[in-house]
Amino acid sequence: MKRLLKSVENLTNSEVKNLVDARLRKFRKMGNESSNEIFEELCFCILTANFNAERSMKIQMEIGNEFLTLPESDLAKKLRELGHRYPNTRARYIVNARKYKDSIRKVIKTINDENELREWLVNNIKGIGHKEASHFLRNIGYTNLAIIDFHIIDVLTRHKMTKKPKVLTKRKYLETEALLTEIAVKSNLNLAELDLYLWYMETGKVLK
Repeated sequence: MKRLLKSVENLTNSEVKNLVDARLRKFRKMGNESSNEIFEELCFCILTANFNAERSMKIQMEIGNEFLTLPESDLAKKLRELGHRYPNTRARYIVNARKYKDSIRKVIKTINDENELREWLVNNIKGIGHKEASHFLRNIGYTNLAIIDFHIIDVLTRHKMTKKPKVLTKRKYLETEALLTEIAVKSNLNLAELDLYLWYMETGKVLK
C-alpha cells in the first residue's frame, strides 16, 4: 500500500490536483441542476456499463435532451450510429428509466445515507449496478462511494492489494470499496477524489 499511497501523494502535489478540483466543482454544480439534466447524467452512467467512458461522454453530448423524448427504436438507432456497443439494451434501459426522471431528485432529498441511496438506484433502475449507481451519485456531488471497474481493479492488482476477480460480484465490490476507503483515509482524500487520481494513474486523463 505504501507505494500506491506515495503515487497518489505525488499526484496531489502536481498540476493534476487542479484538474481533479475543477472536475469535483462540476460534480457539485451538477447536483443543483434541473431534473432533466440530472436524468441525462443518469443516462450517461447507463451508457458507460461495459463501454468506454470517453465515448459515452461524446454520445451524451450528441444526444443531449433527446434522452428524454426519443422513442426507444429511434434512440437505439442513434446509439448504434454513434458507435455504442449495446444500442438496443441501453435504449431500453434509458426509456424504462424515464418514469423516475422527476422522482430521482425527490429520492435524493429524502434519503440521506449514500449507501441506502445507491441501493435504491440499483433496485429500481434497470441497467444500474453498484458501479453505475456510484458513478451517477459521484457525478452529482456525492463523495463517499467508490466507482469500481477493472481500471481500478488493475491499479490495486499491480500494487498487490487484491486479486483480479473474474466477475465483480456485490460482495467483491463492497470488499474493494472498503479497501479503497482505507486508502482514501490514509491519503486525506474522499472516495470521489481518490477515484479521479486512480483513474488518472491508469489512463492519464481526468474524466467524469
